[in-house]
Amino acid sequence: MCLAVPMEVIELREGVNVALVRLEGIEKEVFLDIVDNMPEKGDYVLVHAGFAIHTISREDVSKTFELLKGMNAVD
Repeated sequence: MCLAVPMEVIELREGVNVALVRLEGIEKEVFLDIVDNMPEKGDYVLVHAGFAIHTISREDVSKTFELLKGMNAVD
């Protein structure tokens, strides 16, 4: 099973198609080559295998985190 995780964009790297994202203190660089809508700082994206694949609304992020908490997957 594959899982895409919602992460907050905290920085867009200039000159490259890369963003720095964060979830629960973990920061990671992800590629923006295949994301459906180019995010801005503060947006959330679904991250899978090092790529942002979808810009997600804060409402959907909240719903996703509630589901993950129910599975004890996040704090």
